[in-house]
Amino acid sequence: MATKIKLMRLGKMRAPYYRIVVADARTKRDGRSIETIGKYHPKEDPSYIEVDSERAQYWLGVGAQPTEAVAAIFRVTGDWQKFKGEAAPPPMRVAEPKPDKKALYEAAVRAGMDEPTTEATTAKKKAAPKKAAAEAPAEAPADAPAADAASEAPAADAAPEAPAADAAEKPAE
Repeated sequence: MATKIKLMRLGKMRAPYYRIVVADARTKRDGRSIETIGKYHPKEDPSYIEVDSERAQYWLGVGAQPTEAVAAIFRVTGDWQKFKGEAAPPPMRVAEPKPDKKALYEAAVRAGMDEPTTEATTAKKKAAPKKAAAEAPAEAPADAPAADAASEAPAADAAPEAPAADAAEKPAE
């Protein structure tokens, strides 16, 4: 039986993933395979290539013919040079390992604990006049003239900031 080492396409449109498989030469591209010996993900940067070198050497040794694409992958991984007895290729580019999410979280928490706690950077302008207006009616209603004079003093300080607060207090007089 003539065997080929070829790529079996998986994934979706415009996002291909391949398995490097050994199959009968007459089968379809995605047809039945004898054995899966690797993976190839071309869209990742750098491309993800994983080959079971021992099994690839076995199948090349018993006469399985790699397709052009698989032969190129074998040249990158060094399996083709090992089979032919040539010098090894330069090492493959490997993606940086992703940092541990738990360690990143703990570092961010420690950094947050070290920073001094401060108030908000923007002052709340409307909060002071509302508090003054709420305190004025809450005081004793029997002492109305004194309460009006007391409420006018904070309102005068807040007048440039909130003229709407003065308009709300005048009908209450």
